[in-house]
Amino acid sequence: MFKVICVDHVGIACKDLDKSKQFYTEVLGLSCTGEETVEEQHVKTVFIPCGETLLELLVATSPESAIAKYIEKNGQGIQHMAVRVDDITAAIADVQARGGIMIDKVPRGGAGGMDIAFVHPKSVGILLELCAPAKK
Repeated sequence: MFKVICVDHVGIACKDLDKSKQFYTEVLGLSCTGEETVEEQHVKTVFIPCGETLLELLVATSPESAIAKYIEKNGQGIQHMAVRVDDITAAIADVQARGGIMIDKVPRGGAGGMDIAFVHPKSVGILLELCAPAKK
């Protein structure tokens, strides 16, 4: 059985990463970590620490990106929520064993040195990301 440790981050789909970063830094006074491109997912991302949780700003780098498709359908806004787990492989297996629908059957590389897997919104009402620090 896996354990949920905390809400890790909230993913926010943006059309313009610089404009979004500017609001969080200049208006809200928060700091951004460095930008990172995740080629596999066709996104550029930046994390913004906000208390114990991170805000993840995401912008598409390709029209095939899930973020591009999300914005086309829904506009900018919260695209997913992520919870950190102690064992991502066990989490995937346990979610499926308990009737949850996983988009990812095996972990994949995500931003910030994390292994990630998504739970289908049909299971929980939102796109839920499970994440854990990547094993080296």
